[in-house]
Amino acid sequence: MRLALGISYNGLAYQGWQSQSSGQTVQDKLEKALSEFTGQRVSTLCAGRTDAGVHGLMQVIHFDTPAQRPEANWVRGPNALLPHDIAVQWAKEVPPEFHCRASASSRRYAYVVLDSPVRPSIDQGRVGWVYRPLNLERMQQAAQHLLGEHDFSSFRASACQALSPVKTLMRIDISRRGAYWRFEFEANAFLHHMIRNLMGCLILIGDGRKEPDWILEVLAARDRDAAAPTFSPYGLYFVGPRYEARWGLPEHPTLLDGLPGAL
Repeated sequence: MRLALGISYNGLAYQGWQSQSSGQTVQDKLEKALSEFTGQRVSTLCAGRTDAGVHGLMQVIHFDTPAQRPEANWVRGPNALLPHDIAVQWAKEVPPEFHCRASASSRRYAYVVLDSPVRPSIDQGRVGWVYRPLNLERMQQAAQHLLGEHDFSSFRASACQALSPVKTLMRIDISRRGAYWRFEFEANAFLHHMIRNLMGCLILIGDGRKEPDWILEVLAARDRDAAAPTFSPYGLYFVGPRYEARWGLPEHPTLLDGLPGAL
């Protein structure tokens, strides 16, 4: 049968999602636990890869297995074998035509940023940090220019393997609670480092070093050198993919409600 699992993880201790020879990735730890639980080799596919230091609230994976277990056991069993900073949130049997990546209609990320003259301590690794005050209106003006279908080459890492730099950015929500800012992004797909590069530009605009219309120049350049430096991975969360209701998968990760800056 084909199973879909929702996975949450703190990415600080890992070299990103994708399996590497070091064995120190989230995928490596998850597949090891699933293989031990089933007694056979398990290979997984994910909805969206994440970089080192990036967290996952609802990474969705799927895999095929002949092992028969109640859905609740696919949560409890692997969780007993996983490191403390990775957890299966839910499990559901899905039809064989379901694909965690190809079936997703969009993907969502959140960035949490501490706006403070003092660097993070308790929140270290869970938030990004700026020491220059940010202006909401300026960043919202710039964000409007980014919505819709664009060639996002200026925000693409050199190592990006996407076939096309053209993506559709559906939503950018920016809010603040106390010293914490939250930026939420939703698109049909993202390029490698796209959000971290968008964030670098929004921060420069928010703190007054660039004007909101500067983002139009960056877009038009289609050149990575035209944009701001890549922002820190700290504070970046893969919120998860969205799927059509027919698949019957959870859409809202409860862990999103507990992030700093929640309204």
